[in-house]
Amino acid sequence: MDLIRRLSEDQKSAMKSGDRAKMAVLRLLRTRIREAEVAKRGELSEGEIHKIIMSEVKRRREAIQLFERGGRGDLATKEKQEVAILESYLPAKLSQDELKAEAEKAIAEVGASGPQDLGKVMKVLMPRITGRAEGSEASKIVKELLASKQE
Repeated sequence: MDLIRRLSEDQKSAMKSGDRAKMAVLRLLRTRIREAEVAKRGELSEGEIHKIIMSEVKRRREAIQLFERGGRGDLATKEKQEVAILESYLPAKLSQDELKAEAEKAIAEVGASGPQDLGKVMKVLMPRITGRAEGSEASKIVKELLASKQE
């Protein structure tokens, strides 16, 4: 079952079961996907949908930090629940070792020799790991690998 159909089916079942939180999150996500499809003037690939889901997760994680700093644990808890719902639609996360291996492959492919090649490496790496790892984590690992290469 493709991801769009799965989202639609899960939204219907959330409506039937009265799960308002899941229903709201899925409704918003499907709206974001439709907006992206209109902007693209065509259907989105699964990778593009994963990017949208990742951006929604990132947005909520930022909100969690702000709510916790502001002493609003109730809203932080709500956001955490939404993150869990969204993450269930992403592929399995890469471990640190798997991410490092992917980064090393990308560095070898590009022939990167130092930190100045970060952009080239990330351009090759990101499509491979979209939805399975965060860009900031990948960037950190690539920077470490490139720095050790230069030494």
